[in-house]
Amino acid sequence: MRLIQNMGTIAEYPQAGSTLSGDSCGSGRPRLIKIAVVGASGVGKTALVVRFLTKRFIGDYERNAGNLYSRQIEIDGELFAIQVQDTPGVQVHGHSLDCNEQLNKCIRWADAVVIVFSITDYKSYELLSRFHQHIRQLHPGNRVPVVVVANKADLLHIKEVEPQHGLQLAGMLGCTFYEVSVSENYKEVFNAFHNLCKDVCKQQTTSSTPEKRRSSLIPRPKSPNMQDLKRRFKQALSAKVRTVTSV
Repeated sequence: MRLIQNMGTIAEYPQAGSTLSGDSCGSGRPRLIKIAVVGASGVGKTALVVRFLTKRFIGDYERNAGNLYSRQIEIDGELFAIQVQDTPGVQVHGHSLDCNEQLNKCIRWADAVVIVFSITDYKSYELLSRFHQHIRQLHPGNRVPVVVVANKADLLHIKEVEPQHGLQLAGMLGCTFYEVSVSENYKEVFNAFHNLCKDVCKQQTTSSTPEKRRSSLIPRPKSPNMQDLKRRFKQALSAKVRTVTSV
């Protein structure tokens, strides 16, 4: 897969149905794949998204504002427009997830969903089943592929979840499972998104009909290319410089 330098950010949730995927044959536009990344607070969702899109890792991030990252990539010789929706962390109230309507719109909008938990946070692991159930309620009929990603695999000394537990639960839910260290290993992050995109392509191919094919228009980014990530990099570097200076 070759990454093409054409990425912008949209600092708001897309409206449900406003950006629709489908076969772009005859339109001259790359096919669109829309991915939502969900999970509890602090599990590394933003780091995961940025790692996939840029191959870089930053230890510190601003509070998640729900950015939509767009980029064109090539998969198996075909050009695709990938949109990855980062989402704020979700909390649990009682026996239900605290999913507001904006997050629900994001999940409905997506062609695929990534559920992220941290092996250092057992509560984030406990949310897996509830997230999966909520996604299936919004997408009845298993119309979207869902994968489970266990992050922070390098922090074994403070782990609260055994890797095999995540694998077993993902299997029970019918999801593919990936254990990754966003901070140390780009390859596994790449594999998770790459294989998910291939699953979406298969899903679109088998389920689409001439009457049901949808437009592949991509919304114009509201920010200049790469500006959001560049700002994040500068803030992280400035913070490190201040730390060294104070010492």
